Amino acid sequence: MLKTRVITALLLLGGLLIVLFALPRIAAACAFAAVAAVAAWEWACLVGADRAQRALFVVAILFSCLGAFLFAETVFPSLWLVAGAFWLLVAPPWLIRGWRPDSVLRYLVGWVIIVPTWAAMLALRDHGAWWLLIALAVTWVADIAAYFSGRAFGRHKLAPGISPGKTWEGVLGALVGVVVYAEVVATLTGTVVGSVPGFIVALVIVVAVSVVGDLFESLAKRQAGVKDSGWILPGHGGVLDRIDSQTSALPFLALAAHWWS
Repeated sequence: MLKTRVITALLLLGGLLIVLFALPRIAAACAFAAVAAVAAWEWACLVGADRAQRALFVVAILFSCLGAFLFAETVFPSLWLVAGAFWLLVAPPWLIRGWRPDSVLRYLVGWVIIVPTWAAMLALRDHGAWWLLIALAVTWVADIAAYFSGRAFGRHKLAPGISPGKTWEGVLGALVGVVVYAEVVATLTGTVVGSVPGFIVALVIVVAVSVVGDLFESLAKRQAGVKDSGWILPGHGGVLDRIDSQTSALPFLALAAHWWS
């Protein structure tokens, strides 16, 4: 299993680097849309849709991406604001109460999870391929730091009814890891991060929403009675399993890049 996970991870990284550094913008947009389409199919599976409903949801997501692409300058920031409102104001009480969306709301939630993430990936790449890679690495660093700090120091469960392995100590470790990572990136790129309190608050928000995104997908899987969102990535499960943190963090990072520029 470990060998399969490593091989899949290397192939994914190689594919990502090709999309980031070798493809033109329209091809990168299509590649990201393909990821969004698979994520849409998996989300529809999690909420109990039949095959026809899954296909319709995938088509809706792809047409939404196309429409956003054609009017990116005005539509993209609005998408990120909608996503930000969802992850900050809606998702936390949703997790606490363990809500189950009804037939219409479940698709709307999937749309809010997937389309702004697609827009964020494309917009961050437009800022520069390295910037999207740096943004993606924020959640990778947070996940790795949370895993090791949780294993070493974890005592207090974060959300035992949703994801028993996650701890508050892991979240703290993720925050420390991301702060260190951000400082290293700022030093290497010569980026001015502004006041230290504001910088820390921004990173706390990013780490917090990445955790919420992770837990939200875990809740959806638990309610669906499955371990993984899909099977397309050997050793890793589905696409949603790999981008759960990114779906919440990337819209915030894209919005920050938009305002900063």
